[in-house]
Amino acid sequence: MNIHEYQAKAIFRKHGIPTPKGIPVLDKEGVGDKAAAAAKQLIDETGNQVVVVKAQIHAGGRGKAGGVKVVKGADAAKSAAEELMGKTLVTPQTGAEGKEVGRLYVEQGLDIAREIYLAMTIDREKRRPVIMCSSEGGVDIEEVAEKHPEKIFKVWVDPAVGLMPYQMRQLAFGLKLEGKAQMKGFSKLVGALSKLFIEEDCSIAEINPLVVTGDDQVVALDAKINFDSNGSFRHKEWAELEDASETADTEARAQDAGLSYIQLDGNIGCLVNGAGLAMSTMDTIQHFGGQPANFLDVGGGATQEAVTTAFEIILTSKEVQGIFVNIFGGIMKCDIIAHGVIEATKKLGLKVPLVVRLAGTNVEEGKRLLKESGLDITPADTMADGAKMIVELAAARANA
Repeated sequence: MNIHEYQAKAIFRKHGIPTPKGIPVLDKEGVGDKAAAAAKQLIDETGNQVVVVKAQIHAGGRGKAGGVKVVKGADAAKSAAEELMGKTLVTPQTGAEGKEVGRLYVEQGLDIAREIYLAMTIDREKRRPVIMCSSEGGVDIEEVAEKHPEKIFKVWVDPAVGLMPYQMRQLAFGLKLEGKAQMKGFSKLVGALSKLFIEEDCSIAEINPLVVTGDDQVVALDAKINFDSNGSFRHKEWAELEDASETADTEARAQDAGLSYIQLDGNIGCLVNGAGLAMSTMDTIQHFGGQPANFLDVGGGATQEAVTTAFEIILTSKEVQGIFVNIFGGIMKCDIIAHGVIEATKKLGLKVPLVVRLAGTNVEEGKRLLKESGLDITPADTMADGAKMIVELAAARANA
């Protein structure tokens, strides 16, 4: 689950991480006047005429897309807010369609002497949290990792003992922080970030940039938090942070049906049970030259109705030229999936090629049901065979 910058900064402050003062503007009506009032309040409190008006969307790269405006005075903040509210921002993370700005954050300007990258996430290979930092803040960390990997410093946190003081010093020395104030401020902040990451059940907590001000204060100028949905039972407050406008209708519908669904940009719809098998299916489709149109895990207890809903959701993408059903029956029985596939095919009048690979519990009954259905369903014995078939069938349909 993603949240907005202003929400992440509220959580940062709760854990003692310094952030600039800021005021969210959440309504389109009268946005200019509200932004001007927010700017005036910040100017009065800080004595600094410079404020920053930031678009709030669930995507990085807002600055490069024109979603961050540094202005001077309340009148300029009003103009910037009126320009940004309702604007569609296109960043590398939004796709070509972009995202419409529906919320803003007006923030005090700072005297920035230096920008740093800092983040905490899970290293799945080492099975523990990792803290990463780089002297190259304010830019795409992927670009730094590719071109200047020596500028990225990492420490791994032992869950049994937590982040140790010597690890904080390792990061601070790697960043070449200067003076007692910078070292102390950074160590305190990174310690708070580590505590926040665990207590708030994060999958990532990122500050890009983390800035050192002219008076040697270390401040989180930006904030990004993703929550691990597996911890949702511990955090009833997450429901209040969710922005429904940032969730695609198809993803919301899938969630209601108990399906794990993420829309992608490819041409092959995927219906799979199990996240690991779903990822392998997507990789195999790409191996044979296709592009998956979605990640869709129906889980272990899907009903016929859920399978039909899954087909309907897949077909909301106009780019889909074929569907690959790849099921390994364990808890989920192959005959149940077969009934669902048959029902969905009949109900939707499916016009794109459909390849089905079944294996596991009740597989022979599932295959019999599909064969005797009289529908245009192509069976496959293995995942590789099925992926190759659907890529070829989809290509033929697209070129017809």
